[in-house]
Parts: sequence; C-alpha cells; structure tokens
Amino acid sequence: MSTQQAALENLRVIRSLMEKAHIYRAISAPAALVGGVLTTVVSSVFLWRSFLKWSPTISASSFLIAWLGVLAVTTILNVLLLSQDARRRGQSFVSEGMKMAVRSIAPAMVVGGVLGIGLVIYLENFTLATLIWIVCYGLALLSTASFSPRSLTRLGWLFIITGLVLFWIWASNGDIRLLPSDEGPASFAMGLTFGIFHIGYGIAVLFSKKPEPLPAE
Repeated sequence: MSTQQAALENLRVIRSLMEKAHIYRAISAPAALVGGVLTTVVSSVFLWRSFLKWSPTISASSFLIAWLGVLAVTTILNVLLLSQDARRRGQSFVSEGMKMAVRSIAPAMVVGGVLGIGLVIYLENFTLATLIWIVCYGLALLSTASFSPRSLTRLGWLFIITGLVLFWIWASNGDIRLLPSDEGPASFAMGLTFGIFHIGYGIAVLFSKKPEPLPAE
C-alpha cells in the first residue's frame, strides 16, 4: 500500500469512527457507571480504614489487587457491550477503527500502568501511583479527540487538570507526604476521579436527549 493509499485509508477509518462517536458514547455510559460505583465503594472502604487507623495498614498487593479487579470488571463489561453492538450491526469486533483506537490509547495506558504498578510494588507509594494513573488516563482519552465524542475529550481534560492539582497539593504538603500510610490520600484521589467523575459522566450520557456534535475534521 502506497503512502497516499495508507493516508486515505486512515481518513476513511477516522470518518467511520466519527460517525459512530455517539454510539460509542452511549455504549460507554453503563461501563462508566459500573466502574464509577465500584471505584467509589472500594475507595470508601479504604478511606474508612484509614480514618479509623486500622492496623495493619493495607499491603501493596491488596491495594493493587483491589484496583486491578475494578479495572478488569469495567474492561470486561465495556468489551461485552462493544462486542454486542458490533454483532448487532453485523460488523467485526476487531475492526480497523478498534485497532486505531487501541493504538491511540495504548502509549499513555502502558506508561501509566507500568509506572503506577512499579510505584505500588517497589516503593509502596500509593498516592503518586494513583496520580500517575489519573493523568495518564486523561492523556489516553485526549489521544482519541480526533474521532471521539467531545464529552470524552472534556473528561480527559478533567482528569488531567485534577491529577495535576492533586499532585501539586500532595507534593507541596509535607504533612500529607509524611503520613505513616498514604492509603487515605490515594483512595480519595481514586474515588474523586475514577469514581465520581465516571458516575457523573455516565449519568450525563444516559440522560442526554440528543447526540453530541462530531469533532471538527
């Protein structure tokens, strides 16, 4: 395939994704709600533990397993919903559009995952790991801005700005950084972003009465 043909094919795939943007937006709402509720529940439990100063503090493995479990449930639900919609439309689930979307979000998601997991396992720095997850997730959402609904772009910016503000507060406050356990601050950050933000996004999409305008070409 020549360079010109490849460029035309990419444009065709992007146009197809843009046309389906409102469909993907509607499909993502239930997964966002489920993920948001699960995150809120888990973060509330961790915050309650931290508030009561339960001993021993949560281990790095338990902290990681809990959040990876939430991620797994949300991802599986999203894949099932997308697969069901692809079958309904008589199209392949692993389409060129899906491949492009995965290629777009993969760098930020891989970087965030590797850095965050490494911080939890080796340094037991839950808060910094959480902040990296938040910012990288926002970057992953923004990487799809050329073909995704505008609501996802706004959500991406909300994650990035919130993550950076929380990082500044955490880094500049020695009392927070020097706590015996950072289970509380990390859980608060997760609950606010992956919990409340996703619940708000899901509710806004479900109660939206008309499709969003497509991104400008």
